[in-house]
Amino acid sequence: MITLEQYELLCSDRLRQTIDQQIERDPTRIALDKRIEHAALVATQVKYLQRARTKLPRYYEARCILPPLAFEQASSEACAARKSCRGESVLDLTCGLGVDALYLAQHFERVITLERNEVLAAIAAENFRRLGVTNIQVIHDSAEHFLPLVQERFDWIYADPDRRSTEGRKLVRLEDCSPDILALRSEIFRRTDRLCLKNSPLFDVQEAFRLFEKARVEVVSLHDECKEVMIYADNGGPLLTAVAIGRGEFSARPEQIGKIQTPAFDPGAYHWLFLPDVSLQKARLTPHYLEGRADLWSVNGYGFAREKSEAPMGRWMEIDRIEPYNPKKLRHDLKGRKITLLKQDFPLNTAEIASRLGIHPGNEGYIAFTKIGQDYWTIRLK
Repeated sequence: MITLEQYELLCSDRLRQTIDQQIERDPTRIALDKRIEHAALVATQVKYLQRARTKLPRYYEARCILPPLAFEQASSEACAARKSCRGESVLDLTCGLGVDALYLAQHFERVITLERNEVLAAIAAENFRRLGVTNIQVIHDSAEHFLPLVQERFDWIYADPDRRSTEGRKLVRLEDCSPDILALRSEIFRRTDRLCLKNSPLFDVQEAFRLFEKARVEVVSLHDECKEVMIYADNGGPLLTAVAIGRGEFSARPEQIGKIQTPAFDPGAYHWLFLPDVSLQKARLTPHYLEGRADLWSVNGYGFAREKSEAPMGRWMEIDRIEPYNPKKLRHDLKGRKITLLKQDFPLNTAEIASRLGIHPGNEGYIAFTKIGQDYWTIRLK
């Protein structure tokens, strides 16, 4: 974490100018450059600003102050922009670097955001100033202390609890995270009727509906990587949505999930394999998304079709042939080749498959492994 002294240095015109001058250099070279005042601090800022070009482009352009840990834990701007809550006022219980507050400020007249760390609160306020945002108030306080005292009601309350233990271990259960939203639930709903809660990509969507029965739940992915599970506890559900940013979204009601009948599998009939976006897989919505788009789909996430159809939340790959999984035959055919392996609902991971078959990672072809019914299959792709 950046210290108060380092924060004050980073606010100085002299160091800001130095960072701007060094922005294209290798941070390692900057750290070793004895001509640069506070070289290590400058190098760290340049390192994270360079990384911010894709994750936080507005923060990069404004040359914001980026504490390393806060940067790692922050939402990307693409995910922050997806937050679908609107109104006049919102209370953000977990400011951090402030990326979500920045995008909430586009949809609310007033944002109050809490940050329990004094230096990080000061950094967030300074960054909002550099970003030219004037409707965000940063308060140095914790949710546990602030909520019982505040008398105002808000259109929404937002929270992205810290999901790391004091030892750095990843946490998933809400009651283990900080602040403990479940322990604060009565205080939260005393001040609002709507809670927007960001969770780990590992969070179980069924648990979300157990905790918030009439919620809207969104599984959000970016570049086919699951980024977060959002809960909108606003009595607008129950509704489950897979969101692939830049590719599309698809919704279904929880009671519909798993009620589609899967047709019989005919390994010789299909010419195309559909690889769904991870958001569909995580939300268990692949069979519903593929209804009308494929001839067969399965809970494991693959779709099979005689002809490919318009399906932007995934990609089609042409099938060469489908055959029962036979490791002895595959090893004979493929040993030493460089092939990209894909798998869904298969008892081995791709590294284990490669080891058993003598395959090396590469671009000489694609092979997928999966389970249909009680049988395991190998899908050779063109």
